[in-house]
Order: sequence, then C-alpha cells, then structure tokens
Amino acid sequence: MLLVTAIVLDGLNYAAWLFLIAVGLTLIYGVMRILNIAHGAFYAIGAYVCASTLGIYYSAGLPDALAFLAMGFAAIIVGLFLGLVMERGILKLLYGRDEVLMVLVTYALFLILEDAVKLIWGVESYFAWQPYAYLGYVEINELPYQIYDLLMIALAIALGIGLWFWLEKSRMGRLTTAVVADREISAALGINVTRIFATTFAIGTIFAVVGGVVTAPKIAVTPGIGVEVIILAFAVVVIGGLGSIPGAAIGAIFAGYARALSVHLAPELELFAIYAVMSLVLAIKPHGLFARAAGRKI
Repeated sequence: MLLVTAIVLDGLNYAAWLFLIAVGLTLIYGVMRILNIAHGAFYAIGAYVCASTLGIYYSAGLPDALAFLAMGFAAIIVGLFLGLVMERGILKLLYGRDEVLMVLVTYALFLILEDAVKLIWGVESYFAWQPYAYLGYVEINELPYQIYDLLMIALAIALGIGLWFWLEKSRMGRLTTAVVADREISAALGINVTRIFATTFAIGTIFAVVGGVVTAPKIAVTPGIGVEVIILAFAVVVIGGLGSIPGAAIGAIFAGYARALSVHLAPELELFAIYAVMSLVLAIKPHGLFARAAGRKI
C-alpha cells in the first residue's frame, strides 16, 4: 500500500508540474500557430526571479507565510512583461510568415535569453528552499508527503479550471476561440486579432514563469534548466495534441504516471518512460490524442 500511495502521489505531482509548463506552450500554438521554443527560457527566468525575490524577501525579515504572495506577484509581473515585450517587439513583425521561420525565431530568442540569464545571475546555483520547508509535511497512508507538493497539484487544477473558464465563459475567451477557428474571417468581422494574440502570448508566458517560480523552492536553480523543460513540455503537448488544453492535461497525466511508475518500479527506465509513451501515442494517433481536425481552405 505504501508503494501504491507513493506512485499515485508522485505521478499526480509530476503531472501537475508538467501541466503548468506545457499548457502555456499548447495555448500559444493553438491560437497563434507558433511553437514557442523560448518557453523553456521563460521557465528558467521564472525560477531565477523566484530565487532572487525570496532572497530579498527573507533578507528583509518579512513573515514566512507571506512569501507565497511575493512569489505569485513576481510570477505575474515578470510573465506579463516578458510576454508583451516579446510579442509586441518581435513576433508581431513576423505574423503571416511560415511556421518554420517562427520556430527558428523563437529558438534564437531561447538562446539569447539563456545567455541573458547567465549575464544577470551568473553561473552559480541558487537555492530558495524556505517555502518548501516552511509548510512541512503530512502523512498519507503512513507516507510522509510534503504539503508544498500537494499545493502544487491544487494550483495546477485551479489554473487549469481558470483557463477553461476564461476560454469558454468570458467574452475575450470566446473571441479567442473564434480566432482559432479562422483568424482571417475573425479580422473581417471586426475582432481585434492583434489584441487576442498579445493577450494569448502573455498568458502563455505567465504559465511558463509560474512553472519556474513554483519549481524553484524544490531544486537548485542552475543554468540550463530551461532546455530539459522545453523538451518535456513538447513531449506532453505532442501526446495530448498540439493546441489542445484538455490534451495538455491528459498528456501530463500520462507522462507523470509513466515517470512515477518507472521511478518506483524500474528506475533505469526513468529517462525513457515519457518518450516511450509519446512514441506509442504517435504510433496510434499521429496528431496526438486530442488534436483538432484542420479546416480545409479553398
């Protein structure tokens, strides 16, 4: 029973983390048709900003309980700033170009941001463990489990529901759905497609930064952490189907439990497990589990 509990909780925790880093990537692709390689760099910046913010926060002697508010505030501000600057300053100039060109541009942005991170924060590791340790742990079926990890699961669920509500119930979300269906017709009907693109890219960037911020207290923040993340995020969205929010959730669950099972039952297969799931899914459904049918244009 202890092993089963560990697999269930670890799989769910890893799936929540994967969803946080992948949902912004699939949202941007679904609306803008941009496979944003720079997403990994946004995650890394979020982790470094969190470490720096917490360093300043604790140096000021502020209450431990309010550190989570500082983390959330930093994630929103930095994500919004990065998203709007990148979209308005660079990507806006390339709309209508070939998708391969957009991939190359975002890859170049990824390399530039990776070097910018090293210039700003250096190459040494940063540690921001205090929020992770502050909450302590609870026992679930006699298994001690960190409360921080449980809150990460709750955060992923809450943000996923919030994103669904925004897309399905808000006016901006419905306009976004219309742009996804046909951006040319949407523009002809008077929808401000430029504003939709800017909003979408900002939200996707905020998700990437949030993923980095909530991960920072669990790891050593070092150069290069964005590289692994973009590969994992791409695997998740490919499993679920590029552009599908439910697909990102299901893909994260598949990948999360594949990793949890391998870690606890066959550790030597840990690095292979997620990509094995991706290969299996693509062999059965080449466009992913929830890929939308492409509209035919004349």
